[in-house]
Amino acid sequence: MEFLYLDEVNSTNLYGKSNIDLLADETVIVANRQSAGRGRLSRAWLDLGEGNLFVSIVLKPSNKFDEKFANLTQYLSVVLCKVFEEYGLKPQIKWPNDVLINGKKISGILCETVMQGSSFKGLVLGFGVNITAGGNDVEKVVDKSVTSLALETNFQHKDKDEFLKKVINLFFKEYNKFLDSGFEFIKHEYINRACFLEKEVCIQVFDEVKTGIAKSVSDSGALLLENVNEKFVLTIGDIL
Repeated sequence: MEFLYLDEVNSTNLYGKSNIDLLADETVIVANRQSAGRGRLSRAWLDLGEGNLFVSIVLKPSNKFDEKFANLTQYLSVVLCKVFEEYGLKPQIKWPNDVLINGKKISGILCETVMQGSSFKGLVLGFGVNITAGGNDVEKVVDKSVTSLALETNFQHKDKDEFLKKVINLFFKEYNKFLDSGFEFIKHEYINRACFLEKEVCIQVFDEVKTGIAKSVSDSGALLLENVNEKFVLTIGDIL
């Protein structure tokens, strides 16, 4: 793999998408700051300071798109949980891929497919982690409860690169096995860390909200939602 370090960029994902023809497979793009970071469903990812992580991985696993690629965000959420656990934390996953510590968001993930016409060029898998954000920083996020590694542990800024390398090394350790098997490869580990099952949840699916009990996660990573009137199989959305 190759590491590309940038001082400031609009978004590591946008940079990866714009330069995908120039970037090698398994290039890791790391920025000190992002001016226009984005999360899932076109939401903004707020830059909480230079000590935090803004990363995208350029992936070119095939010459054509495979449905299993859609589960890369869930695979990465499990990887991040495992690294947080090395620091003595007990992370949980909120479907589909947000990572929480003590009920507060610490990491977000966004994967984007790059097409040129009908040609599949690759994927850009981005993630942000609140590493050194302090109490005053997280108070900027008025609509969500967030935390950071520094707030939950005695983590120091100087250890940020070590944390990143742990994530990247663990991601690629079993990346090919995941590509072979898809979500089923991580399903047990994912469900063991899920915080939403058997609870009543509201799911934002674009401009619609669906409500019900989160019953299970399918072998393809979809959320099975039930209420008194109907059942839903959701492949996209966010728990509110």
